[in-house]
Amino acid sequence: MGGLTREGHQGTGPGAITPDGCAVELYRRLPAGAEPDIIEAAAPAGASLLELGSGTGRMTHPLVERGFAVTAVDESAEMLEHVRGARRTVRSPIESLELGEKFDVVVLASHLVHTGDDRVREGLLRTCRRHVKDDGCVLIQREPRDAHTGLPKERVDPAGYTVRFVSSEPLGDGTHSLHIEYAFPDARWTQTFRSRPLSTEDFEAHLWAAGLAVDAYLTDEGTCVRARPSVPGAVASGGNGG
Repeated sequence: MGGLTREGHQGTGPGAITPDGCAVELYRRLPAGAEPDIIEAAAPAGASLLELGSGTGRMTHPLVERGFAVTAVDESAEMLEHVRGARRTVRSPIESLELGEKFDVVVLASHLVHTGDDRVREGLLRTCRRHVKDDGCVLIQREPRDAHTGLPKERVDPAGYTVRFVSSEPLGDGTHSLHIEYAFPDARWTQTFRSRPLSTEDFEAHLWAAGLAVDAYLTDEGTCVRARPSVPGAVASGGNGG
């Protein structure tokens, strides 16, 4: 996402950089990975789907190809310019989104639930609850357990680029400043952002406070989660978190 400046977020590299440090051209190049397959297996076929933080459509496009009716939301107009095939695109901060519509599935990917700002996290999860049908589900992506340990380390992606997890610096308030590099044969980008590690207990407590409850952990490492409304008919409220 992009739009509102996020404290402690920055990025470098060719092309437009959104105020929260995301490089548009980098996100155009990144592959979707396994997430669309996980979503397809966890959601009803042909479901209406609200994708929060769509970026350039990295997951939007394969989800549309799989028959989902996707509404793509992002703060960055530069990101949304590259989204194709969505039922609708909406430029908005996630935590203040008010579409007046409910969806079969709401997706909150890209580890957004680990934002360093607790108020923003509350707003993100309330947006999820506000926009999901009572019999629908929310699919959330969490950080891997080792996201902040054993650094520096790197991973060579089959698509031909290298991701280097350079450092995770504790900031003294429970958050970390993560610095990541993406090296392609012809270009290099960096991204620095704030992240708050969440234990399983903390994660589930945040969901419960927003009116959601874990239904299933969809991957062995627990990084993809399906949640459902904990109180049918309830609408999470209490501000936009930002």
